[in-house]
Amino acid sequence: MSNNVRPESMARITTSQQANAFIEEQVAQIRAQVGDKKVLLALSGGVDSSVVAALLIKAVGKQLVCVHVNHGLMRKGESEQVIEVFGKQMDANLIYVDATDRFLNLLAGVSAPEQKRKIIGGEFIKVFDEEAAKLEGISFLAQGTIYPDILESDGVKAHHNVGGLPEDMQFELVEPLRLLYKDEVRVVGDALGLPHSMVYRQPFPGPGLGVRCLGAITRDRLNALREADAILRDEFDKNGLAEKVWQYFIAVPDMKSVGVKDGKRYEGWPAIIRAVNTTDAMTATVEEIPYPLLHKITERITAEVPGINRVLYDLTPKPIGTIEWE
Repeated sequence: MSNNVRPESMARITTSQQANAFIEEQVAQIRAQVGDKKVLLALSGGVDSSVVAALLIKAVGKQLVCVHVNHGLMRKGESEQVIEVFGKQMDANLIYVDATDRFLNLLAGVSAPEQKRKIIGGEFIKVFDEEAAKLEGISFLAQGTIYPDILESDGVKAHHNVGGLPEDMQFELVEPLRLLYKDEVRVVGDALGLPHSMVYRQPFPGPGLGVRCLGAITRDRLNALREADAILRDEFDKNGLAEKVWQYFIAVPDMKSVGVKDGKRYEGWPAIIRAVNTTDAMTATVEEIPYPLLHKITERITAEVPGINRVLYDLTPKPIGTIEWE
């Protein structure tokens, strides 16, 4: 049977006891595969790459080299959390690359969504390639491949975390989560002691806030988006919606409307709330947020975020609207 086919007899991991048994088994397999060689991992801070990182640190320690690229399109506090958890608490061999200016300069004036995605994905590969070229003795590439990735790509991983690697980067793959579903990955992450907020982090697109800062990205609008999104996440956390809603975020379009602030005309951007539930991401329903909470979120965003003067709620299910705006 192929290593990429989940055996029918494989029990689902739902308890910490099962997770610990899985971890013990994978640690032994990783050590046998890797030996004394080095492993490279693109650590995004997402659920899958974080759990792989924690598992490999447990197995081979400093032989794992984690590269975290901050493309300037992360949500508020995410790169800082990666540095805190992996660099400080877990003492990982972590390389942090702040490539914010590099990415945002390339994206200046680019409004077409697919072109933005190509620029972000392509530049990510270049940055990661440059960092890999500085390292010596790397024999393995670790990836956060999970079972749905294999099912969707017919057994060929489309470099979910890395974004697509140059063909001349020949590494043997280490994919310890490849037979697990996302809910199982979270159970394993809990057992490994990762922070709850990291293990239960909601899905986040590879281009990050780049596809939520609609149209051509500007730094002021990107900053407004990041702050508004942080307020939305904070209020969802406080009101018990964070783990009830599958995905929730703010999108900010490249348009302004007139408003009033301190008795004067005030032009600002609208912040659009998107909150949906889904089981397969093929269809999605809109979460019914209580009106008092919507008013509270609106009050906070318009008061605390410079540049935003309206808050809207997207009531469109999928289909007809996609989950992301771009």
